[in-house]
Amino acid sequence: MNATIEIQAQEVSNMLVQLLEETFNTTQNIYLDKNSSLLATLDTVSAEEASIPVGGKCASLAAQVEHVVFYIESFERYALQGDDTPPDWGNIWRTVEKVTPEEWEASKAKLRSTYERMKNLFANNPMWNQDTIGGALTVIIHSAYHLGEIRQALCVLQK
Repeated sequence: MNATIEIQAQEVSNMLVQLLEETFNTTQNIYLDKNSSLLATLDTVSAEEASIPVGGKCASLAAQVEHVVFYIESFERYALQGDDTPPDWGNIWRTVEKVTPEEWEASKAKLRSTYERMKNLFANNPMWNQDTIGGALTVIIHSAYHLGEIRQALCVLQK
């Protein structure tokens, strides 16, 4: 039997905002422990720590943060402007290494601003479909993946 369930756009928006919040800002124990969101985690990281490449072939934490911003901004361009220009995914990994304290604070501020734009986009989307829900989930899942990489790297760095 194929059952169809109709979900209101506001319910989808609320769910996606809640998952985005969990990943970036305020954990509600959906899938993260208390105080382990991306922004809370980064608040514990110094510019010096953010500049250390983790492992032999891994990028720095600063590059991880810039990559998350780049991914979300690429999604925004596609979702809001229809820009399907192939992004240079490797640019961040090749160019972001060491950061000064000022650059690190600016990077975290840019991440926060990008997150706030996404939250607003999710909260105010009047129509959800398979593509838009999938796109929103990729932003959340991709960001959560990099949060995991950052937290794992901090375990190694802070030993």
